[in-house]
Amino acid sequence: MAAQSSSTQQLLRYSVKLIFAEEELSAGLKLNSPSQTALQLEVQLGDEDADVTVTDADGVCVFKCLVSRDTEYCRVGKQSLLITVGYNSALIQFKSQSEYSTFSDALNKCHNKNKEGSVFSQRTDEASALQYFQFYGYLSQQQNMMQDFVRTATYHRAILQNDVDFVDKVVLDVGCGSGILSFFAVQAGARKVYAVEASTVAKHAELLVRSNNLSDKIVVLSGKIEEISLPENVDVVISEPMGYMLFNERMLETYLHSKKWLKTRGMMFPTFSDIHLAPFSDEQLYMEHFSRANFWYQECFYGVNLSSLRTAAVDEYFRQPIVDTFDTRILMAQTVKYTVNFLEAAEEDLHRVEIPFVFQMTHSGLIHGLAFWFDVAFVGSLVTVWLSTAPTEPLTHWYQVRCLLQTPLFVKEGESLSGKVLLVANKRQSYDIHIVAMVDETGIKSSNILDLKNPVFRFA
Repeated sequence: MAAQSSSTQQLLRYSVKLIFAEEELSAGLKLNSPSQTALQLEVQLGDEDADVTVTDADGVCVFKCLVSRDTEYCRVGKQSLLITVGYNSALIQFKSQSEYSTFSDALNKCHNKNKEGSVFSQRTDEASALQYFQFYGYLSQQQNMMQDFVRTATYHRAILQNDVDFVDKVVLDVGCGSGILSFFAVQAGARKVYAVEASTVAKHAELLVRSNNLSDKIVVLSGKIEEISLPENVDVVISEPMGYMLFNERMLETYLHSKKWLKTRGMMFPTFSDIHLAPFSDEQLYMEHFSRANFWYQECFYGVNLSSLRTAAVDEYFRQPIVDTFDTRILMAQTVKYTVNFLEAAEEDLHRVEIPFVFQMTHSGLIHGLAFWFDVAFVGSLVTVWLSTAPTEPLTHWYQVRCLLQTPLFVKEGESLSGKVLLVANKRQSYDIHIVAMVDETGIKSSNILDLKNPVFRFA
């Protein structure tokens, strides 16, 4: 490879092979035979686009396109790039992964120059994204999720029992991780699966695909769904986008964003979700949480008076949601349900989620806060399968979430508690939770603002 540069443009040259793809209605993309001789790829990088030209040994142009911010292209395998212009696609194969990486880096810099970031980068702090993808890049974290029997077995059952929705279909797996859901889709008969993963675990997913001899069925694409391009639209989108209290990590928005690749009347697994909430009474939890601030009562900590920070410490601790499980006997009323239909919802709908509630008290006591959990439904052509994180069901790695009020509310059996939960999305891939509650008969109110990004993990 040779490179020449000037003040405004840069010229890159590579030796490549070229495969043209034809789109057939019945079979999707069909790849023709690759060029037998090496071709010359020249890339003229401009300020906002790149002029790509491929010539043969005689200097005759065999492929030419202008790559701009609107051009669809994506990585295929370790050292190939698929570019789609209109209804035509070309797969460019580089001699080595390093040459592909150099070309891709240069193209991405040009592609991203003088334009706003992707939807993901606009809504996410860079530091948060780095930590997030680093976390999910560990095989130990993938193992933790895969070993959640309720989670994995339910997805397997939902896909395999609705095999008619997958047979000979094109599937998109959003945030594929290890690729386990992609394998389920192939087991159900999928013709092609595009497995998109932004963390470094993508390379492990690729290895699993190759070692299971499924490279002709599963294509692992490294990148964010908001930034990559697919060579075709898909019949089904599958994903596991739920976080603590359903909304944490804001991957639901990524899941909704993927609908831009979904065909009309396409399917989504999961299809919709219900988040449930109910008031609870737990004096032990409340006192345990409150007593965490006792450290700051000390007036002589190595000669330093800490007591001036005690109030700030209490406020901080009560901003932390509690991730654990509990006996349903602590619940003081029947639940209220809020539904998110993934087929109908837009990303913007999740920027601010308001859940009003009115609870009729089933017995008297102190209300210390609200408990939350969620269910998701996989609505297939044959059966609807539910995945529940309710405290009455077998435990999952999502547990349940409880949000305390700083000031408990006393209620009597038969009285009503009204108010709302407002979830406001933030750039740390999470939400600020605003809770306001009032006993209607007495007019006494209590409220709290919590940080879903910073929970307390109370389970053993």
